[in-house]
Amino acid sequence: MPPVMSKRNKLQKFAELLTFPNVYENFNPMEPQLYGINGEPVSMKGEWASKHFGNDNPITLELACGRGEYTLGLAQQNPHRNFIGLDVKGARIWKGARIALEKGLKNAAFLRIRIEQVANFFEPGEVSEIWITFPDPFLRKSKANRRLTAPRFLDAYKKVLRPGGLIHLKTDEPNLYEFTLEVLAEYPGAGILYQEEDIYSKPLPVPELELKTYYERMHLEEGKAIKYVRFRLEGQKRH
Repeated sequence: MPPVMSKRNKLQKFAELLTFPNVYENFNPMEPQLYGINGEPVSMKGEWASKHFGNDNPITLELACGRGEYTLGLAQQNPHRNFIGLDVKGARIWKGARIALEKGLKNAAFLRIRIEQVANFFEPGEVSEIWITFPDPFLRKSKANRRLTAPRFLDAYKKVLRPGGLIHLKTDEPNLYEFTLEVLAEYPGAGILYQEEDIYSKPLPVPELELKTYYERMHLEEGKAIKYVRFRLEGQKRH
């Protein structure tokens, strides 16, 4: 009975997503078409700020946003910026999107796509900033190219970020942290602006780091250190 109930809950969430005005979905990775409310096809590329948010404020993406806790927190902290949480799992996005609607957070939206295809849905320079918060570290060496700071992902981010746009990685996983530093050392034009192996051991460099997801609180209770890297893919390097 529980597995059947779980599947039914997922199907119900998928159906509800189609009624949410703050959710956009791609159902077929082979066809870069987005669908919005009531499953209507929509074209958002290059027009996210004007079409969805109704303003010209800068756009920040949170990648692998899960239930959207960080996206919601960022939107509440920064009412004059737009935030879009990306994840491939619709059942996860459902929770964040529902809370955003309940709270009236008009500067938070959600996008269900494969992250490596981000350039199919945003114009060059349309994104000002990217947050990667506690992503799957894919610890097996054979899956290193699935880590969200692998070169193929950085290539995709570079296509949509404005020149000098910031990328933030927040993780509890030392292997992903070290992997990211190694990749950035070799990536053409990349510059690390800040790195820290234990962010809560000193004053936080940016207020956004104060936000804590359910999983981060769990990691902290287990005594894990939270690591952070802020970088650009071109331009200024750290002094």
